[in-house]
Amino acid sequence: MIGKLTGRIDSSGDDWAIVDVGGVGYLIYGSRRTLGGLPGRDEAVSLLIETHVREDHIHLFAFADRSERDWFRLLLTVQGVGTRHALAILSVLGPEELARSIAAQDKQALSRANGVGPKLASRIASELKDKAGAIALGPGAHAAAGTQAVNGAQAGPAPGGPAEDAVSALVNLGYRPAEALGAVASAQREVGAEAGVEVLIRVGLRELSS
Repeated sequence: MIGKLTGRIDSSGDDWAIVDVGGVGYLIYGSRRTLGGLPGRDEAVSLLIETHVREDHIHLFAFADRSERDWFRLLLTVQGVGTRHALAILSVLGPEELARSIAAQDKQALSRANGVGPKLASRIASELKDKAGAIALGPGAHAAAGTQAVNGAQAGPAPGGPAEDAVSALVNLGYRPAEALGAVASAQREVGAEAGVEVLIRVGLRELSS
């Protein structure tokens, strides 16, 4: 199974690219986020790969970072979500946005993805709510909540800031990671993304106790 490709860009399209590795061209598929960040033709590139083997084909799905790959894997655990749905979601929502949307049960955000209707968005939000924190939380929250994994892969930390500190504080108070993440996401919508950690904790606690 192929887990990583390092080579040079041969050509690319809207949802695909060919990576030349030692004279062998590998056709890869990816989200707009990953493909949009690829270098120009003949330039070096290194991508994480998820290999899907079926009776009639072998597809290579490429990811710029570990967090996006982990979310791709997690999305595919939801009934009715195929690889096209997962890539469509990751094309409109980055890993951090996706984690916040699921934790806050923001089905409208998930429905922005091509091919994801309200019913499927609701199922994704419901089935993955308790798993969102495993990918989204930073090192402080992981230390309090215990190291978690998705399909055997360690989840990467989110960037630091007041929101991460607020989530970590709520986890330290005994709340589950997904609960803390959802409460802070709701608090940010209420008081603004620039709010300080103390405000986010206070409003988050109010949300958790309501």
